[in-house]
Amino acid sequence: MRIALIGIFAAAAAAQPLQQAIHARIGDFPATVSLYAKNLETGASIGIRETEPVRTASTIKLPIMASVFDDVARGQAKWTDPLTVTAAEKVSGSGVIGTEISDGVELPLRDVVHLMIVVSDNTATNMILERFGADGVNAFLDRIGIKTTRSLRKVRGDGTTLKAPVGSSAAGRLPENQKYGIGVSTPRDMVTILERAQRGELVGPEASREMIAILKRCQDSTGIPRRLGGIAVAHKIGAMDALRSDVGIVYSPGGPVAMAITVDGMAKPDWSPDNPGSLLIADLAKILVDGLTKR
Repeated sequence: MRIALIGIFAAAAAAQPLQQAIHARIGDFPATVSLYAKNLETGASIGIRETEPVRTASTIKLPIMASVFDDVARGQAKWTDPLTVTAAEKVSGSGVIGTEISDGVELPLRDVVHLMIVVSDNTATNMILERFGADGVNAFLDRIGIKTTRSLRKVRGDGTTLKAPVGSSAAGRLPENQKYGIGVSTPRDMVTILERAQRGELVGPEASREMIAILKRCQDSTGIPRRLGGIAVAHKIGAMDALRSDVGIVYSPGGPVAMAITVDGMAKPDWSPDNPGSLLIADLAKILVDGLTKR
C-alpha cells in the first residue's frame, strides 16, 4: 500500500509542471478551452473540463465514420454501394462534392467516407447520414458504451439548402441539444474512441487500422500537427465561427498520445489558417506531447 501511495504522489508531482504549462499558455484567452490527452502507452493523462459536453463541429465525423465501418462489418452495407449526389444534400463549407460534382453522379461509399474525413466534406457527411441516419450512428455509439457523444443532425447550408434541422436524430430533436449543432461529445469520449482504434478495438483490428490510415490523411494541419515537426498525426478537425477543435493521435517516439481539444466562444470569426483558436490548439498539442512523453 505504501509503495502504491508513493507512486500516486510521484505521478501527481510529475503532472504539476504540465498543468502549469497548459494553464500558462491558456492564460486569459477569451474563450472556453476543454481538453483531454492520454499517452496510450504509459496511461499518463491530463484534462480540463474533459467530461463536460462540447459542440463537436466536424469532429463528429469521426464517430460517423466508425459507425459506417461497423455497418459494413455487420453486412448492412458494402464499400462499393453507390451514393448519389443530389441537390438536396449539397451544402457549402468544406469539401468538394457540393461545388465540384454534378447532381446525379454516383460515388462508392468508401470514397464518400474518405472525402468526409480527409477534406471534411460536408456534403459527403449529409450523403452518409441520408443513407445510414444519425440515429444509426448513435445506436453504434450505444453498442460500444459511448453515451455522451451524439450525432444530432445533418450539416446545414448557409444558402438556401438545409436551413431547417433536417436529418435530426432523436437526440437532435431534444430542445436542450439544439445549441450543439451537428453533434455533441466530450474530450474524454473522443479520446476513448481514438484509443479503441489504436488498440484495434474500434469495430475490429482491420477496420481500426484503416480508420487510422484515413485520419492520417486529413489535409488540415492548422491544429494538432502544426508544431510537431513532421511527427505522424491521425486526426480530425472541426471549425465554426466561434469554435476550433481537433481530435487525434500523435505518434510520438515517447508513445502515441491521443488528445481532444476544443476552443469555443471566440468573439471574432477568423477563417484564416492563423485563427487564434487554431494557434492555441497547436501550442497546447505540443505542450501535451512533451509533457506526457517524458521518460
